[in-house]
Amino acid sequence: MNVFIGGAWPYANGSLHLGHLSSLLSGDILARYHRAKGDDVLYVSGSDCNGTPISIRAKQEGVTAKEIADKYHSEFEACFKKLVFTYDCYTRTDTEHHKNVVQQIFLDLLNNDKIYKKEVEQAYCNACKVFLPDRYVEGICPNCGLDARGDQCDHCSTILDPLELLNKKCKLCGDMPEAKRTEHFYFKLSAFQKDLEQYVEEAKKKGAWRENAIHLTERYLKDGLPDRAVSRDIPIGVPVPVKGYEDKKIYVWIDAVSGYYSASLKWAEEHRKDVTTFWEKDTKSYYIHGKDNIPFHTVIWPAILLGIENECLPTHIVSNEFLTVERRKLSTSKNWAVWVPDLLDTYHPDSIRYFLTINAPENRDTDFSWREFVTRHNSELLGAYGNFVNRTLKFLDKAFNRSVPAGEIDSSIKDDIQKLYETVGTFIEKTSFKQALESIFAFIRRANKYFDVKQPWIQIKESPKEGNDTLVTCVYIIVNVAQLLTPFLPTSSEEVFQIFSIDKVTWEPIVHYSKELATIPLLFERIDVEQIQAEIEKLENNVFV
Repeated sequence: MNVFIGGAWPYANGSLHLGHLSSLLSGDILARYHRAKGDDVLYVSGSDCNGTPISIRAKQEGVTAKEIADKYHSEFEACFKKLVFTYDCYTRTDTEHHKNVVQQIFLDLLNNDKIYKKEVEQAYCNACKVFLPDRYVEGICPNCGLDARGDQCDHCSTILDPLELLNKKCKLCGDMPEAKRTEHFYFKLSAFQKDLEQYVEEAKKKGAWRENAIHLTERYLKDGLPDRAVSRDIPIGVPVPVKGYEDKKIYVWIDAVSGYYSASLKWAEEHRKDVTTFWEKDTKSYYIHGKDNIPFHTVIWPAILLGIENECLPTHIVSNEFLTVERRKLSTSKNWAVWVPDLLDTYHPDSIRYFLTINAPENRDTDFSWREFVTRHNSELLGAYGNFVNRTLKFLDKAFNRSVPAGEIDSSIKDDIQKLYETVGTFIEKTSFKQALESIFAFIRRANKYFDVKQPWIQIKESPKEGNDTLVTCVYIIVNVAQLLTPFLPTSSEEVFQIFSIDKVTWEPIVHYSKELATIPLLFERIDVEQIQAEIEKLENNVFV
């Protein structure tokens, strides 16, 4: 099976925070799982280095936009490396390659009569003497009445035009912008209304979209799809490839989503592969993003693909709800956030991956609290999983000189493990990652009980064969649980594989492994509970009032 996985592209205008990570982590879980199954996987993403957010940050810091993009792109790559994300291609939108691909998509849409020119009114700031990029206009959302920027309301997810905002003001100087006429290119989004209605109905029948994606997309379709501008008067971005319009840039919403295709082509060129197999109608494609990006993946990108006559529309929409921090809405402007680089400097990458999966906002908003983060690490990763691995291996080290004795695996445990592969695989393919991980840890708790009931420390003295069987069964549990956890906790799983000299991950029960154990590490260390208050105080002391 060919599986395409596209992770949303974070803006290279600031550090990654837990909200970003909670949305993006699903992509790596899926990629690792499908590779283990033997599927052909292409997993891509990159840094969004075009558009207004970078320009705003550059102006604030008195540096060039490229300096900002370079800084955060490098930081993103370092974070994903520490978290062991397995992107096949992680690139950026300000490369010559990406520019060429986006311009070709624009020309294909133009040649297919899906783009046209018209004169429109756009927000213009007389004080700054510039047409304002959409994100340079701030005001009140006409739909929900809350604060919003000119391209989209983060509260109700309505896609906006800056002139629709109430109480508009220029983000640069605070003056009220006026409407001024200019010429732009527009995408005939309205022409795809019926096609997209049918597309969403088919997606509902297959059950491969999250409920929030279904509901929000149906709302857009019910309101009727308007044609949308595909060019803007902005300082950085992909130039419009039409003579006389080179100073205008292709709007970031078409630029960014086209990155999925440009990254695929980049991977194909670098590895001398045929990328068409991942862009055919029967490809299983997962798109990973947060709730605020739903319309760009369920309406805009499918319409673009239809417009360039590519039938590989998204089959699975994996759109998380929001993550709050200590029961407050995450706010980068107020610095109320847990920043990923800081988190990785202190905590085990698997602790982060575990908590953001077991507490994922898959169907509703969830909260990150330091108390729960530390408690779950100590009680579940260390107290349940780490404890079972450690007590078994330490016993083998002491009683059998770091080797696994000959014995028979408990048949009921074998059956349970086989069923667990099927259960976890089904949950992952349904994008129910929390349930998948909960299933594994429920089994781990049963494994600890099995060890306690069997009492191998007594068995090897009174009935050596039974003791050997118990220990062989416990080792069988360890190697298979490690493999089942590979999509979720790859770092600790790799440590277990090194102990048993296992060099290949599959999605079938492991029966062959080295009986002579390598060095036995402690998978997880306890986090001091005093760290909870220290982290909360750091968060509160750093908040901008």
